[in-house]
Amino acid sequence: MELAHSLLLNEEAYNQLGEFQKAEFIFEWLQFLEKLLPVTSRADIRENQKKLVEQLTSLLNNSPGPPTRRLVAKNLAVLYSTGDTFSVYQTIDRCNELIRSKDDSPSYLPTKLAAVVCLGYLYKKLGRILGNSFTDTVGNVLKAMKNAESQGRYEIMLSLQNILNGLGAAAIPCHRDIYKAARSCLTDRSMAVRCAAAKCLLELQNEAVFMWSTDLDSVVTLCFKSFEGSNYDVRLAVSKLLGTVLARALMSKQTTVSTRHNFRRISLEEVMELLATGFLRGSCGFLRASGDMLKGTSSVSRDVRVGVTQAYVVFVSTLGAQWLERNFSAFLSHILDLVSQSHPKAIQSQMDAIGCRRCVSFIVRATVGGLLGEKAQIAAAKEICQAIWKLKKVVDAAMSDSNLETRISTTDITASQHVLVCALQELGSLIHGLGTTAAPLLQDSSTGILEAVISVILHPSISVRLTAAWCLRCIAVALPSYVTLLLDRCIERLSALKSSPEAVTGYSFAVAALLGAVKHCPLGIPHGKGKVIMTVAEDLLCSASQNSRISLQRTQAGWLLIAALMTLGPAVVQQHLPRMLLLWKCIFPSSPKDLETEKTRGDSFTWQVTLEGRAGALCAIKSFVSHCAGLLTDEVVQRLLPPLPSAVDLLTQLSSIYKSYGNSLKTPSMVYRHKLYELLAVLPPKTYEGSFCAVLKELVADLTVPDSQIDASTFLLPPLCHENDLLLLGPLLQETDHRFIEEQLLLGNSIAGGSLEYDPYSIYEKVAKGDSVPKPLPPVLSVISAATRLFGVMFSHVAESHRLQVLEQLLNSIKQTKGSRQQIVQLNVVSAFSTSLKHLANCKGSLGPEEVRRSALTVVMGALESNNPLLRCAAAECLARLAQVVSDSAFTAGLAQVSFDKLKSARDVVSRTGHSLALGCLYRYLGGISSIQHLNACVGILYTLSQDSTSPDVQAWALHSLSLIVDLAGPLYHVHVEPTLSLVLMLLLTVPPAYAEVHQSLGRCLNALITTLGPELQGSSTTVSALRTSCLLGCAVMQDNPDCLVQAQAISCLQQLHMFAPRHVNLSSLVSCLCVNLCSSYLLLRRAVVACLRQLVQREAAEVSEYAVALVKESREDFTPDVNIREIGLEGALLGLLDKELDQRLCQDIKETLTHMLTSMAVEKLSFWLKLCKDVLAASADFNTVASVDTTQEEETAKVDDASVLTSDSDERFHPFSNPRWSTRVFAAECVCKIISQCENAGSAHFDITLAQERKQRDSRDDFLVLHLADLIRMAFMAATDHSDQLRLSGLQTLLIVVRKFAAVPEPEFPGHVILEQYQANVGAALRPAFAPETPPDVTAKACQVCSAWIASGVVSDLNDLRRVHQLLVSSLVKVQAGKEAQSQQYNESTSTMEILAVLKAWAEVYIVAVEKQKNQSDAHNHCLKIANSAEESYRDVTSSASGLLDLVQADLGTLSKLWLAALQDFALLTLPSEYASQLPAEGGTFYTAETIENARPHYYNSWALILYATALWLTSTGFIVVDPDEGVTNLSRPVTPTTMCQDSSTRPLVKSPEDVNTDRFHLILGIGVEFLCSPRSDVAMENIIACLRALQALFDVPWPRSKIGGDQELGVELMNVLHRLILTRESPDIQLAALEVVRLILFAAQEHVKEKRRSAEVDDGAAEKETLPEFGEGKDTGGLVPGKSLVFATLELCVCILVRQLPQLNPKLTCSPAVQSGKHLLLSEDGNRLVAAALLILSDVPAICSPEGSVSVLPTILYLIIGVLKETAVKLRDGQLPLTVAACLQALKGLLSSPMARAEKSRTAWTDLLRSALVTVLDCWDRVDGLLQELDEVSLLTAITVFVMSTSPEVTTVECLQKRCIEKFKITFDSKDPLVQYKCYQLLHSIFQHPNKTVSYPYIHSLAPSIVGKLQETEKAKPENAAELQVIQEGIKVVTALTATAEEEHRAYLVACLLPILISFLLDENALVSATNSAKNLHEFALQHLMQIGPQYSSVFKKLMASSPTMKARLESAVKGNQESSKVKTAKHAKNPGKSSSIQLKTNFL
Repeated sequence: MELAHSLLLNEEAYNQLGEFQKAEFIFEWLQFLEKLLPVTSRADIRENQKKLVEQLTSLLNNSPGPPTRRLVAKNLAVLYSTGDTFSVYQTIDRCNELIRSKDDSPSYLPTKLAAVVCLGYLYKKLGRILGNSFTDTVGNVLKAMKNAESQGRYEIMLSLQNILNGLGAAAIPCHRDIYKAARSCLTDRSMAVRCAAAKCLLELQNEAVFMWSTDLDSVVTLCFKSFEGSNYDVRLAVSKLLGTVLARALMSKQTTVSTRHNFRRISLEEVMELLATGFLRGSCGFLRASGDMLKGTSSVSRDVRVGVTQAYVVFVSTLGAQWLERNFSAFLSHILDLVSQSHPKAIQSQMDAIGCRRCVSFIVRATVGGLLGEKAQIAAAKEICQAIWKLKKVVDAAMSDSNLETRISTTDITASQHVLVCALQELGSLIHGLGTTAAPLLQDSSTGILEAVISVILHPSISVRLTAAWCLRCIAVALPSYVTLLLDRCIERLSALKSSPEAVTGYSFAVAALLGAVKHCPLGIPHGKGKVIMTVAEDLLCSASQNSRISLQRTQAGWLLIAALMTLGPAVVQQHLPRMLLLWKCIFPSSPKDLETEKTRGDSFTWQVTLEGRAGALCAIKSFVSHCAGLLTDEVVQRLLPPLPSAVDLLTQLSSIYKSYGNSLKTPSMVYRHKLYELLAVLPPKTYEGSFCAVLKELVADLTVPDSQIDASTFLLPPLCHENDLLLLGPLLQETDHRFIEEQLLLGNSIAGGSLEYDPYSIYEKVAKGDSVPKPLPPVLSVISAATRLFGVMFSHVAESHRLQVLEQLLNSIKQTKGSRQQIVQLNVVSAFSTSLKHLANCKGSLGPEEVRRSALTVVMGALESNNPLLRCAAAECLARLAQVVSDSAFTAGLAQVSFDKLKSARDVVSRTGHSLALGCLYRYLGGISSIQHLNACVGILYTLSQDSTSPDVQAWALHSLSLIVDLAGPLYHVHVEPTLSLVLMLLLTVPPAYAEVHQSLGRCLNALITTLGPELQGSSTTVSALRTSCLLGCAVMQDNPDCLVQAQAISCLQQLHMFAPRHVNLSSLVSCLCVNLCSSYLLLRRAVVACLRQLVQREAAEVSEYAVALVKESREDFTPDVNIREIGLEGALLGLLDKELDQRLCQDIKETLTHMLTSMAVEKLSFWLKLCKDVLAASADFNTVASVDTTQEEETAKVDDASVLTSDSDERFHPFSNPRWSTRVFAAECVCKIISQCENAGSAHFDITLAQERKQRDSRDDFLVLHLADLIRMAFMAATDHSDQLRLSGLQTLLIVVRKFAAVPEPEFPGHVILEQYQANVGAALRPAFAPETPPDVTAKACQVCSAWIASGVVSDLNDLRRVHQLLVSSLVKVQAGKEAQSQQYNESTSTMEILAVLKAWAEVYIVAVEKQKNQSDAHNHCLKIANSAEESYRDVTSSASGLLDLVQADLGTLSKLWLAALQDFALLTLPSEYASQLPAEGGTFYTAETIENARPHYYNSWALILYATALWLTSTGFIVVDPDEGVTNLSRPVTPTTMCQDSSTRPLVKSPEDVNTDRFHLILGIGVEFLCSPRSDVAMENIIACLRALQALFDVPWPRSKIGGDQELGVELMNVLHRLILTRESPDIQLAALEVVRLILFAAQEHVKEKRRSAEVDDGAAEKETLPEFGEGKDTGGLVPGKSLVFATLELCVCILVRQLPQLNPKLTCSPAVQSGKHLLLSEDGNRLVAAALLILSDVPAICSPEGSVSVLPTILYLIIGVLKETAVKLRDGQLPLTVAACLQALKGLLSSPMARAEKSRTAWTDLLRSALVTVLDCWDRVDGLLQELDEVSLLTAITVFVMSTSPEVTTVECLQKRCIEKFKITFDSKDPLVQYKCYQLLHSIFQHPNKTVSYPYIHSLAPSIVGKLQETEKAKPENAAELQVIQEGIKVVTALTATAEEEHRAYLVACLLPILISFLLDENALVSATNSAKNLHEFALQHLMQIGPQYSSVFKKLMASSPTMKARLESAVKGNQESSKVKTAKHAKNPGKSSSIQLKTNFL
């Protein structure tokens, strides 16, 4: 194929190929040429033009296929338009000659067609250049059309369209001729020709004025005729033509100056009248009303009506949204008039009426719902409401007129019913779509929407009453705040008007509909409503028999209410269950005898009432079983069963009752049947086993009723066919935008489809899709469909012997009927049997013995050759299911063989299609039949069939079947891939485009082949690349196909290819194809486009986006997308599409696509994305300004509004999104949140304004989120103040995120302030409306969260500013205090729980932050006191804000603490396990009611943690001391403690002692905390765990609770174990650190307890008998610790766990393993260091809670761990800092060694031994092998030794061998090369030398002092080079000075004599001072200072020395003189820089 890529055709390569490969080669070359020509230079083209033209024209004679001829034509046109045009006339003549040719043979046809196509493209491209040659061409083409067949007519029409397009106005001379020709084609036999003619006429009307002026009427009539017998594509094309022509006629009066006299102006009324004629009278013209029309028999054919309906929509869409807004009332009245009484013919039968109503609803929905923005929709709703009021008045007048003569006949009243139904449906849909944005509309009393709808509920017609109820349901779903209000109103009217039949049914419908709406309203309704409704229902049922006039209505209403009540779910139904079961039991006779007596009594009316009542009862039970499955316990099922047998008995008696009482019982008995079948289908079959026979008998009778004339195939069969197979049956069964009206055409002429009045019980059921009205089928049909479903369930449960009888009975009944009836019976039987196979397959059941199989097979095989294609399709599926259930390979092979034989012999289309599909279906369920021979046979037969060009149907079915086999045979198919691909390509290149169904099947085949090849397509071998090229070629052919569904296939094939071989798919051309079809009128094509985009942007979002924009910029003339990609990019286009699109699945895909694009590109294109979101959110801002502006500004708003109205027209161009829907705005707000989180992952510059500005200056292309903060706040504000509640929630969420993320960003221009501070007014304004009284609780709850986040963030430091937001929280707190009683009874009680807890949680957060700030403040305060006064002012500000915040909260703390405690108590009750349910208080908790307990749980789970923490903080702040005198039982609605829960009030003490109250509170907090920490679920938020641990920390921060836990060891151990488990299961360092802090406090509590016991024992026993003191602390006298009971043991476990996790080397088990022995030191993370340090400090505290013996048993472990950590982490750090862990080790060691236990007599000796061993271990660290010494930090080890020396009793370290080793280590370190080490060494020695015990210090002094002095003497020669060396010398001098002080008198003089010369040698003379280095100068000063001190101290020695050495004396004197001069300066300096002593203290504070 590479050889085809050249400018000229490579004829050499071409001639070597076979016949079919030539066609492929040519196509590949032409495709390449099409891309090449536009980019080739003109010179090159001219050079090759002659040859190229020859090659292209010669192809015309080669009988090219449809795609090839189109490409030849395109290339010729492009060639002439870029090259020279002189030879073009020859080409045109050549084409005309070919067309004139007399050769009519089929083989010559493609050449003729190619010539026709060529002409079209040449004229289209070159247009007027071709001068006048066009008249001959057009004449010639039209002449050829007279005897052309359908393909010819099709191509000629399309060619003429192109010619007209190219010539424009120049073609006027031919217009009439073309018009005449197209007229005849518009009613052609072939549908493809009709479509082409419509396109041609559409092109013609652009210039041919007569079409929309003089000939308008005839054009319209012609279109009506064209609709007759049309298919979906024709209706789309012709309705587009008709709508456009009429719109043109209407618009022309403004545009065209009427030059001709005969041009008549046409008004909107006339246009509408024309359309109405078609709608009402069909295509039989205006005047020639045919005879039967006059007789009143004919009804308009449905396809005409549906076509006209689509034309209405096109007409309005063409005129546009603004036109519709201006003319809405005229339009509405006209549309509604279509179903009014003025045209009785259109609605003479119920069927016609339903059809017309659907069409009218569709017109209004598609225009109002699809075109108008929210503002305009609100105006439209007002108009519709006006229309309803008008009709209401007419009805009222008619009803009240008592004069019988003038009273309008009832038909007139019912005639208005259809108009009302349409108006109410649209009103409901409109409000449903508007959601909460419709609130202002309903509040507007002048319109009175609710009044209007409620008033119509009393209309005499049942369908109006039902639709009004449905409309109320829509209002309730849209505005949940109205549910309760409407329910109350309807129940009240129902009770008041109990005696009016209309009121009883109307209001009961309304209540049922509203109850059905509750499950769509998350906020629910008050729980008590259930009781009210149950009472009303019972009342209706009981009073039904009192008044026979309305007994029927009351019975129906009563059961309807009960059935609807069941939808509220188990929580509500549970209480009413006994009453309902009683009613159920009473409605059926209790024994067969009673039934017999019933039959003898009564008349047809009583039977009607009885049947109605029993059907209602069955329906209520079915509703109960479906909605309250949780209540179906065995006991309840037992109570449900008794009436069932008598219900079945009645079923068997129905026919005899019906015979006795005549026709009036027909419908009621059908309804009864239907309801019984439905109930049995949902009950478990075991429950009615006894009635199987009776029921089956009835079912068989129903399925085979010979008088049933209704073909129900379109309802029964589609669910039983596989959705992919339905594609074979044309677009009617597929989803399209017009499905709602097109559905009618599917059904036979006897049914119009479903409608609400057929089954009022459907009003409360969940709708299948969207907001459309439920459409139950007429009873006749619904009985059949219920029967098939029940048959399916029962057949799979009856005995196998019984099955045979049933099947034979069914077969006989099929045989006995004839003709169309036979088909209907067959259809019912197949659908029933297929359902039963489905059930059998699901429960893995078997079908039965051979005989059953045989009968089953006969049933299916008969249907497989039926004339009804849908039945064939279902039968093929049924056959496959049969094979699946039998699952026997021999049986399956037999089935396949039957089909093989049939296909070989049969010649008729029916059996060939049926059996070919059967082969494919067998594969679907049983890949197991794939033996190779079988596969080969299948493929062979299907190949043959798919080439049968005489019947496109056979081709389509065979190819579809082939695609199934390709898909399912998997790798076995590889052998056949190449031949199949060639076959598919050949057919694609040759099958005429008119056979769209064949092309669609080919597309499915190609898709399956691509999937089979899969990733292999990436390969580079020649075979693979050939296959790949063929796939791409196939896709290209399909992309050019005129049929949209084929294009959709092409796109999904390319999508597959892109997935498997992305490099080989040309992304730019794919993206351009997607952009063009983004707004296609075909739903399936749009879905394919978006699905493909969704996949592409996951990998290459940026490329896709760039290609889309680049494509628009090139803007070729044939590319004009309806979406404005140029300015708003593909992303904006998708957002716009999301706003217009109504299909749920498509919207979901668009959202996902946008989300993928956002995640990969938002950070790079930040401004672009934020602008998009802002545009969408701001587009509606003017609409909601009224909501957010206070009343004071109303005048301004009015001005603003006027202004916006004036400017809206001119702004239209600039505003990319006009009035987006609220759901789109919610999505935009969610996008903003996602953008913020993307930026968070992208880097810190997005949240740091200084950094962002710097980087932006460096590179202006960079963009950072923080620079757009104003926009973020504005968007959040706009969303948070909208009318739509969903949007408000999203806005508040956005605001919350912004506050959290930007709270800490400082404002660089005003230091000390943060960047958010300037927006506090906006934040306040955004939050205020959420606290208005009428706001829904979920919005208020969200706003509370934002309030607390805002206050806690610390953005605002000024209290007055904070008060604004604080005030909002205060107001909600007041509301909470009002308690349960004051809550508005508008929503479910659990919503008030949600709101109250949100308020309490918000306050808790604020309180916690206030306390934390104050704590930090007090720490800072202590720190500040050390600093000089200069910083005092700034310090004061900070303090004031923190304490101020606490003061703000303090005011309400009293109230809050009580509420918090109450909430915690509720939570504690709710977390009790289910077995304690009986002990819960009957009336519920403080904030929840017992009934709504389940709904309240999640709200408690959401907020308990912070409330717990806050309560703990409050209790600790009062130190558990405060107990209000009135606390106790009075304040809360329940006693304060869970412990008193189950006592009755008599035993409860009236006032508790403070101690008891405190104990209860302590246990409440501890209990909740421990319960939660014991088993936090894996999805629990980290914040909750941390808050819980913090609460425990706060709790143990004060003495009283510590005494509780210290005194209760079991409790302590329990807590330790819980914390241990938490540490094991949670990796987060924050959680582990918090847990360790709690452990520390528990240990501290235990220590206090032990101390206290020891103290009191001493006091009690007096000091005298000290010997006999009992041992306190763990380990008692034995030292044994019991695991599980011992706190010490638990602590050790926990610490070991932490340490070993961070340092696995510590685990003795591991140390032997080779993995750990490497001895490399691991550097821990910062968190790891902190954890280890915390654990070590806890360890050192452990001995304090042991008895002496106990301490001995734990000491080895503790020492091992501490020294182990020291060994592992004592590593040198660069700056000489000690690692945190080492510092902790040393501190822990010090704590341990100085423990009193080391001195206690009982444990002293053991401790001494152990401590010596420990010291040895430390010393041994030095002697590690392998030269690892350099890593170890000697200083740390030396310090450890020093700690031992200093902190233990002398007997530990004065053992000679140990002492020697220690001194040895000091000596080694002494000689270190590192001055820092020397310095530390000096420091440590300094402290040892000063040890008070001489036995300790002297050996060290003796060994080490001489060498120190020696070192110092050496420095006389080598002066210090740097600061470090200087430090060493200074420290040395300090050590010697100290020694001097401690030395005994006789040695002191000697020491001074050594020291003085050294000091004096450091002095410099004046000259040297100037030039000396810094360190020398410092040394000079240091020496001088010391001399000044020593001189006076030891004056005698000093004087002696001075006298003996004059040089020293001279040196000293000069130094002193120099010093006096600059002494002032120096003393100041010295004060500022007081050496390094402070750091020394820090480092050595272990000692």
